[in-house]
Amino acid sequence: MFTKQYLKTKDVCRVRFKVQKKVIGTAEKVNLVGDFNDWDEKVGTMKKLKSGDFSAVLDLELDRSYQFRYLVDDTRWINDESADIYLPSPFHGEDNSVITI
Repeated sequence: MFTKQYLKTKDVCRVRFKVQKKVIGTAEKVNLVGDFNDWDEKVGTMKKLKSGDFSAVLDLELDRSYQFRYLVDDTRWINDESADIYLPSPFHGEDNSVITI
């Protein structure tokens, strides 16, 4: 899930991404991968919280849509349950999550 915070002092939206433990179980690592990091699976490592959830914060440009997915333990792709919409992925044969700012 994610939350959007539009900043008054900058032309960006601060987005807090969160993957809950109840969705991913005992995962050791989650990467946030998408348009904002050129779909690089090696970057975008999310911080593991004491609760077992994973979290990341990004400042994204306004008036854009970004496709993304979560990569769990380098083996399993999942979508965001709170995505604004879903679009077919040309790479994975599944849908990508989309956030519109």
